[in-house]
Amino acid sequence: MSTPTPVWIVGVGMTPFGVRRDASVKDLTRDAVTEALKDAGAQLSDVQAAYFGNTCQDVLEGQIVVPGQMALRTMGFERVPVINVENACATGATALHQAVLHLRAGAADVVLAVGVEKTNVDDKRKMLGLFDGGVDVHDTDGVRAVLRELGGDVPTDENVPRSMFMDIYAALARSHMNTFGTTKDQLALIAEKNHTHAVDNPLAHFRKAMSAAEILAARTVAEPLTVPMCAPLTDGAAAAVVVNEAGLRRLAAARPVRVLASVLGTGSVRALSDWEHSVSRRVARAAYEQAGVGPQDVSVAEVHDASAFGELLQTELLGFCEIGAGGELAASGATTLGGRIPVNPSGGLESKGHPMGASGLGQIHELVQQLRGDSGIRQVPGARIALAENGGGMYAGEEAVAAITLLGS
Repeated sequence: MSTPTPVWIVGVGMTPFGVRRDASVKDLTRDAVTEALKDAGAQLSDVQAAYFGNTCQDVLEGQIVVPGQMALRTMGFERVPVINVENACATGATALHQAVLHLRAGAADVVLAVGVEKTNVDDKRKMLGLFDGGVDVHDTDGVRAVLRELGGDVPTDENVPRSMFMDIYAALARSHMNTFGTTKDQLALIAEKNHTHAVDNPLAHFRKAMSAAEILAARTVAEPLTVPMCAPLTDGAAAAVVVNEAGLRRLAAARPVRVLASVLGTGSVRALSDWEHSVSRRVARAAYEQAGVGPQDVSVAEVHDASAFGELLQTELLGFCEIGAGGELAASGATTLGGRIPVNPSGGLESKGHPMGASGLGQIHELVQQLRGDSGIRQVPGARIALAENGGGMYAGEEAVAAITLLGS
């Protein structure tokens, strides 16, 4: 495999994540992009192409087909290509992936990737219904059959607004518990860690520490998951300015972070119990190969913890521990700040929040700060290599899309 063209992230920006009823998609986009440009020492006119990630505005506001043009031209972008990206909860990482490919193709020297979401509206059923399209809507019986095979009974009360994806994570968790002896207490420890990490993140949705006991005692969403183990519906935006060598020279960026690998993938036919061939596992291996590193080299990671079980599973699939040992890894303290491999120092999706189109770029914002040594009390000492895992949708018992990004200082 040939060595990819060098690419760097030279600027990042992120709004506070939370319930932002006072801010529109355009407002959130402007704030994140303006901050990223300032961080890069760039002007709007330096950007030669933009990838705009969003998953919900068409459903919630009716802004279909050209959301990126509407948001970016409003703040002054003209003439440059604006490409709209929608790829489930991996939309933000996909926007970055496309920006990296654009640069490696030699089509531009400076490219913007931005993700934005405003999910909080007055209709809760409509908000939660966003997730219904993340599975095969023409084979709902097949979807439920997979969930039953994984973890038993599936709720069918259509009168109760709910996110199908918490049923999916719950079924996966029950299967893991039955197979490997993972416990609900271990899931609570992961959630406790992430709520603790978020206390010192000024951009996080939730900034209140919670004990494992409080998390276990909270309302059940879908057994074994309680509310604090699950990511909230969040509004927010995040952006990154990405450059090749020519762009790096042009902007004279002071603190570039190298993109060591950017890999995107989908799944393959496999047995539900065959985690060795899962999409995240395969994409992670490809990313490690592209970067010339292994899981043992990773200093810090941000993973897609739409639920606490999501983090547990991804620590296994990324190679931070053996398959089946994610609960033990979490209970050991290894994934906590100060541990062997800190995971989600931002608070993760559970606490930092999950504005779907922005979540992947929110992870990149955190990791760029970590590699620059700018994370304050949340800083991982001597961080040199960082990994972001961002996934979304569900097909045949695993993510419909998985994205892995490796960054180096």
